[in-house]
Amino acid sequence: MNLNVLKKTRRKPLPGDVFALQLKDGPFLHGRAIATDASIGPIKDCVLIYVYDTKSSDALPVPPLLRTSLLVPPLLTNLLPWSKGYFELVEERPLGELERLPQHCFVDTRGWYFDERSNRLPGPIPPVGVWGLDSYRTIDDKISAALGIPLAPD
Repeated sequence: MNLNVLKKTRRKPLPGDVFALQLKDGPFLHGRAIATDASIGPIKDCVLIYVYDTKSSDALPVPPLLRTSLLVPPLLTNLLPWSKGYFELVEERPLGELERLPQHCFVDTRGWYFDERSNRLPGPIPPVGVWGLDSYRTIDDKISAALGIPLAPD
């Protein structure tokens, strides 16, 4: 993995929660839980997250997190990134309407587009994520690719 283990937690993220993640021997990045009731077809209670492109030397203070500054498109995941310690809760704050994208869009393997509630969309609405459940490992790969870091070996 290219991400460090920071602090394991059993606490479920809440919408608006800010979390830190850290690259090995590198800077901290921040992310935010946007929704905790997303679905991917029959898979319920997925966590919709944003990972931002702002880098900092410490987890706190949290830099400005703008919806226009995403490192990767929105991701759908489960609770494992928190319970394994790759995402560390650093701040609880309410989620303002201007802090979330007006529409989330994910593409499936057929080229169909869906929102975070599994509603089909007529076409792409950028930024377009992948309609599937990302594990902490695939999140690590997507962040590494976006930053131009070699992917961690299998």
